[in-house]
Amino acid sequence: MNEPAPQQRRANIAGLGLIGGSIGLALAERGWHVSGDDLDPARVERAISMGCIHAAGLDPTAEITIVATPVLAVADQVKRALAETDGVVTDVGSVKNSIAVAIDDPRFVGGHPMAGSELDGLDGADGTMFEGAIWVLTPTATTADTTFSAVAAVVNELGAEVIALPPDRHDQVVAVISHVPHLAAATLMGLASERAEEHAALLRLAAGGFRDMTRIASGHPAIWLDICAENRTAILSALDGLIAGLQEMRGVVSADDRVALHRLLQRARDARANLPSRVNQPDELAEVRIPILDRTGSAAEIFTLAAELGVNIANFEVVHTLEGNRGIAVVLVDAEKADLYRGGLMARGYRPAVQRLG
Repeated sequence: MNEPAPQQRRANIAGLGLIGGSIGLALAERGWHVSGDDLDPARVERAISMGCIHAAGLDPTAEITIVATPVLAVADQVKRALAETDGVVTDVGSVKNSIAVAIDDPRFVGGHPMAGSELDGLDGADGTMFEGAIWVLTPTATTADTTFSAVAAVVNELGAEVIALPPDRHDQVVAVISHVPHLAAATLMGLASERAEEHAALLRLAAGGFRDMTRIASGHPAIWLDICAENRTAILSALDGLIAGLQEMRGVVSADDRVALHRLLQRARDARANLPSRVNQPDELAEVRIPILDRTGSAAEIFTLAAELGVNIANFEVVHTLEGNRGIAVVLVDAEKADLYRGGLMARGYRPAVQRLG
């Protein structure tokens, strides 16, 4: 067992699959001492041999514990981590509202990294997986500002961009952008497989757009059973929207309505072209310094507002005044959105200062 240095930062990973193993590698590569556990002892030993963790079990003094178990086990593992450790606790599950309902501890904030791999388990563990990825945090009214700031700082250290959303809003969004696309890809792949029995060359000819669209259908089926159970309402709503859209498309094609078809395709093309992109160039950024208000949820509100306004937060840190009891959030945003963000902050009682970089 590797003993941590006295000043070495410490973290726990509960659940050593693809995401848990990748987080462990990323933290270890940044000098953290990582402890971890899993229901499968053999997986723990393998994670140690791979360098994903340094020690088995949960370190009670770790400053953060990240729960990376299957969705249905998250709430119980979070409660366990809160009881057995002193630090903040977060999770990486793709469904958030059911966990938020079950946990109301100020030391917990839900999380969901929008990253993954087609490989399963520790075979796909990659310490660079979160660099440039979106990592959603889902604070609630009971989440302490210190908890949100601490977890967001670790996420940022792993190279991910933090976005804050209410738990129920998160579930609605990921149903549209993640859960239903997987189900749609699986359905389309099933259709192609059935038709391949009639047309032997069909799957051999499948390439380009078809492969791109159905790539996510190669994901491990088991995790989707829990996801569909836990996020059923939002998934059904998104499926209803998709079915309605396909019915509209079917009607347009059936009627040979070229004007309507062009309108639908052009609308989709424009929306695809306008998907937000990352902000990386220093001369395109502005620094916004925001004194954190003395009210619960202020730190999280800074991020939630950015998500509502479509403002990318490229980086952030929390510094403290000389008095030591007032925090200042220093965030980097797209310079073109800085005034919009500043206005939104002022409308909520903040007093931000904006300075362009470059």
